[in-house]
Amino acid sequence: MVMTKLQRVMTRTESRSPTLSQDVAFEMLSCRRRRYVVHYLKRREETTALRELVTRLAAWENRVAVTDVTHEQRMRVYTALRQSHLPKLDESGIVAFDADRGTVELTAAGETLEVYLDVVPHNDISWSKYYVGLGILCTGFATGMWLGALPFSLVPPTVGAMLVTLLFTVSAAFHVRYDRRMRLETDTEAPRRPPGANRWD
Repeated sequence: MVMTKLQRVMTRTESRSPTLSQDVAFEMLSCRRRRYVVHYLKRREETTALRELVTRLAAWENRVAVTDVTHEQRMRVYTALRQSHLPKLDESGIVAFDADRGTVELTAAGETLEVYLDVVPHNDISWSKYYVGLGILCTGFATGMWLGALPFSLVPPTVGAMLVTLLFTVSAAFHVRYDRRMRLETDTEAPRRPPGANRWD
């Protein structure tokens, strides 16, 4: 029996995971246009017409007002979204794209991206692993001081405590700065560009 279009959509939706793997999320959002799509849909929080999405992205890409977007600019974005980016985002489970109706909306899986993208490039380590390593390092340092082992015994306790505190403070400050660069903004402006994500296509 031939599966109807509605049955295919329901089957595909039910099979999607409510969460995204790091590989899938980074691959999908390493492209600026796809990141713009997610950014706008998170701001809309409802089903959006493809023509509206196209116009907004064209305005962001060309740094012009929505009313100043030309037909050529709009068609360039439309072709890329319709033929490539939206099908990929739909297949990954981040958005639900209805090509026949010309609508797109963020899925539950896409919502798990939260306000900012907690995904690191493949050659980096996650912040959770970084802090675990930092904790182990500081614990070893404190243990060496307590046992009086060289060279740790040469460091005064007060200085040692200050070094550990400074290390965590600097790490936390850098973490905050990194998160701000990785944010998927929820205002009317285009989202910032995460490190290493320069491609349009």
